[in-house]
Amino acid sequence: MPHNARHHPQNRSHGRLHARRQARGAASLAMVLPGWLPGYRKEWAAPDVIAGLTVAAVVIPKALAYATIAGLPVQVGLYTAFAPMLVYALLGRSRTLSVSTTTTLAILVAASFASLGPSPDASTLVTASATMTFLVGAILIAARLLRLGFVADFISEPVLIGFKAGIGVVIVIDQIPKLLGIHFQKGSFIHNLLGIVQGIPHASLTTAAVGIAMVAILLAMEHWLPRAPAPLIAVAVGIAGVALLDLPTLGVEIVGKVPTGLPPLTLPDVDMMQRLWPGALGVALMSFTESIAAGRAFAQSGELPPPANRELMATGLANLAGAFAGAMAAGGGTTQTAVNQMAGARTQLAGLVTALASLGTMLVLAPLVGLMPEATLAAVVIVYSVTLIKPADFRTVLRVRRTEFSWALIAMAGVVVLGTLQGIVVAILASMLALAYQTSDPPVYVLARKPGTNVFRPRSDEHPDDETLPGLLMLRPEGRVYFANARRVGHKLRVLVAESGPRVLALDLAGVSDLEYTALHMLIDAERRLREEAGVMLWLVGLNPDVLEMVQRSRLGETLTHERMFFTLDLAVARYEAGGIHPPAGPTTDARGNHVTTATDEYRTRNDGR
Repeated sequence: MPHNARHHPQNRSHGRLHARRQARGAASLAMVLPGWLPGYRKEWAAPDVIAGLTVAAVVIPKALAYATIAGLPVQVGLYTAFAPMLVYALLGRSRTLSVSTTTTLAILVAASFASLGPSPDASTLVTASATMTFLVGAILIAARLLRLGFVADFISEPVLIGFKAGIGVVIVIDQIPKLLGIHFQKGSFIHNLLGIVQGIPHASLTTAAVGIAMVAILLAMEHWLPRAPAPLIAVAVGIAGVALLDLPTLGVEIVGKVPTGLPPLTLPDVDMMQRLWPGALGVALMSFTESIAAGRAFAQSGELPPPANRELMATGLANLAGAFAGAMAAGGGTTQTAVNQMAGARTQLAGLVTALASLGTMLVLAPLVGLMPEATLAAVVIVYSVTLIKPADFRTVLRVRRTEFSWALIAMAGVVVLGTLQGIVVAILASMLALAYQTSDPPVYVLARKPGTNVFRPRSDEHPDDETLPGLLMLRPEGRVYFANARRVGHKLRVLVAESGPRVLALDLAGVSDLEYTALHMLIDAERRLREEAGVMLWLVGLNPDVLEMVQRSRLGETLTHERMFFTLDLAVARYEAGGIHPPAGPTTDARGNHVTTATDEYRTRNDGR
């Protein structure tokens, strides 16, 4: 072929066509493959495998234990550590998020089963669990389609601290009877607490000894060997004790037969959906909240946090797949995600390894799981549920803000007294009330000028030399002014005006992001009363374009005109110092003859430059 043949137009056309086909093929392959796989590096494989196996050693025993919280067979915990983990590893965006079930989700699922009536049998509970998981998945996907990812921010951190602490207290009280070998009919929190106190004299000493020994092992390893898979070791010790000491003959209850093999196909029940959907809303909210919080907390350095709406889809599909595999409702767990990161996980392959380890346990190790003492599972649940109760976090909130500390206590009390599902409603309401309270009383600052500068700051005893101008009152409200706080802001303005008796009130709205209609109506009335009853001229300063446009479309804009609206407070002061109390007939200038730019002038300039 001649040297220049490859430059022939026909050959170049074939080359471009081949390149486009390759690009389309790569794009199609990228749509089929997990997002992290095309750029995967071979040096990440070993750390991912090690991290996945390490997480499996922690997650599998805990998943078995959490299944018992809801009264489900322990193999449901294995199914939960398999199917949702597998799907999220393929679809999720967080490199280290580990998705199975958590203490919070387990207790919420258990609470939702109260709608099934007294003492439902195991098969009913398994079907109910699959139905609940299906509903949670469907709700999360619907939330993704509606772009409701922002809902994760609707529970404030102090309220979440209180909510989780309440969950921890409820779970510990629920599991103590299994730890001590006490039997009584479960009821409300107070009922269960009294049942424990009355049942202690009748506790099984052998069961109590096993349970307390398991708690001691877990606590000791968490303290001295934090990187060791403490739950796996505790489970192994418990199984060894049953095999070597024949503990069942001494009154120690064990898990019993665990079926070997793949998860059976489990179909949701349509009739149960009508009873379980209210609980599923709470479970879905908590699943997403915990998942996005853990994903954000453990995002790697320089890595963007996982997008909330994408996570809704990934966790929703993980739950849908888990439903047909008989799994519990799933979400990202903070503890297991932390283990995943500390063990060196680089990508979602670690989650795949954890899921495959769960599959191997189902296929090979299920008979050994059946030998596990119930007290061992109770010990695992108690030790890791206690971590939800964080007095240090309560102290921190109290030290920083006493009001939000009270919201944390309200959320905790709501869970303990009313129950977990009602508690999550209390937690959300507490967050909304806290938000309303914080925005209902925005501050209004009296401003003064720092000597020799054009810096204006709130007047305080720390700066007694700051300058004020006789007859000019400068006020700065901050935050969004709307119907819930407009009257309070107006009251503060009237009090300050009455105290100062100014000729001009310069209202600096630079810190006001939005002026709602009710607030605007209040401002219109305030301007009229100030002008007619007190002879005070109202000037507006620092309006952002949206607020300025809203003012201009109202009667207030017609009254003030551009002569009483200023782009900065410095310009308003310059007008005042130039004697410009009343609107001038000609161009506005300061004492030095320089033109003073009003807010409307600046706004017009910006628009003309677009």
